[in-house]
Amino acid sequence: MRIIVLRTGDAIPSVAEKTGQQFFDFIKTTAADSWPYDWECIDVRTPDVVLPALKTAAAFIITGSASSVTERAPWMLQTEDYIRHIADAEVPLLGICFGHQLIGQALGGEVARNPNGREIGTVRLEVSKDDPLLAGQPRTFDVQTTHSDSVVRLPPGAVVHASTPLEPNTVFSVGAHIRGVQHHPEMNDAIIRGYVEARAEIIRGEGLDPEAILGAIRPAPENGQTLRNFVRNFVLRGN
Repeated sequence: MRIIVLRTGDAIPSVAEKTGQQFFDFIKTTAADSWPYDWECIDVRTPDVVLPALKTAAAFIITGSASSVTERAPWMLQTEDYIRHIADAEVPLLGICFGHQLIGQALGGEVARNPNGREIGTVRLEVSKDDPLLAGQPRTFDVQTTHSDSVVRLPPGAVVHASTPLEPNTVFSVGAHIRGVQHHPEMNDAIIRGYVEARAEIIRGEGLDPEAILGAIRPAPENGQTLRNFVRNFVLRGN
């Protein structure tokens, strides 16, 4: 069995060049001590991509992306349909940022521009409802985040477990096997700093202060625990 990472985007060029890694590598590195077994990465944007049989996967993780779910590109619609099959089969599924939004849209929610504006940098997450995804973590802790879109309407039956000052639906669950996180548990402070630096002019154009955001970036030791909890509490316990 393997964890299959569905790749929906690329790390920004400056970060990819500096680290020599992509989203798949960030995820695998963060969770390596929890899942020392097989990993596979499938780029769902590839034309004529063949998505694997669900029974071959221990779990799925959907990456972040610079794309917007609101674009409704054919590959997004195909992946949304696949998400619904994953949900029906009760295979563990974690969506990160864009992946979180894609799950929300696929299961009956709605994604749009975040009405509270862009959220980027190190921010404080507040846990409102316990969940195995957040096991062993404080009620409030720092996370790394970068996004402009949000799940503005949750899918039916979804439960919110944590929020940040600009994102009320940062962590949600749908049933026992599906989780979405708007923040980036696979990113460290150096990576998120690279994102802010690369997008400084865009950030400034939106009326925000990139220098202040950079100054507030800090290590977030609990950030990666969310990803490791997914492996330990959803994947390993089901296999």
